[in-house]
Amino acid sequence: MRGLKYLAGYSEQVTTKVGKLIADDELGKVLLAKYPTAAHGIRTDKALYDYTVEIKNEFLRKSQPLSKVSYDGKISVINNALGTHTFVSRVQGAKLKSKNEIRVASLFKETPIEFLKMIVVHELAHLKEKDHNKAFYQLCDYMEPAYHQLEFDTRLYLTYLDSAGSPLYQI
Repeated sequence: MRGLKYLAGYSEQVTTKVGKLIADDELGKVLLAKYPTAAHGIRTDKALYDYTVEIKNEFLRKSQPLSKVSYDGKISVINNALGTHTFVSRVQGAKLKSKNEIRVASLFKETPIEFLKMIVVHELAHLKEKDHNKAFYQLCDYMEPAYHQLEFDTRLYLTYLDSAGSPLYQI
């Protein structure tokens, strides 16, 4: 179906159901019923860094530290992604220094906290697993037991944004 690019890997049964919700102008109502508010206090890069490090310290204490976590307004346009994790290694003298950076699409400032947590967990999982494989998704489930449902709901929200052309949540 046209406009369901975020649901491309899902079954025809799912995409048909979502298409009907869009046609009936019900998708926004379904999302609002499940996630009534987007009011979370994580609006600055500093707050996002603190939030991300808190999750990292709870689940990935022994992984490499994060050097930067920030919102990025260009991320979805440039990378066709919602978040990115970059890993840079540099030789400094006799030592190998590495930096891990996470960038999250700015649209997550205006979404429910659950959607933000899903993308943060996803990017944190890349600290341990670089590829989207079974171990990667098991790690995501470990950090957020509802990860797969939240990913699907985030995809529904992105589909809503594409079809409606305006945000569901007004901050």
